[in-house]
Amino acid sequence: MRDFIIAMVAIPVLVLFWFTVQQITRLYSLRHPELGTHREEGGGCGGRCGCGAASKCKRK
Repeated sequence: MRDFIIAMVAIPVLVLFWFTVQQITRLYSLRHPELGTHREEGGGCGGRCGCGAASKCKRK
């Protein structure tokens, strides 16, 4: 039962932590445009996704 409670607390805390990190990186990117655009994780194909259609990928 103790493990269940720990998991029920740890998972939402980790998700909230990840959302916070993403927000911090977005804000940093807005403050420093000289570093280029902010790229979300999984936001583009890049030809390495393994889908086999890297040349026709709409997400590039």
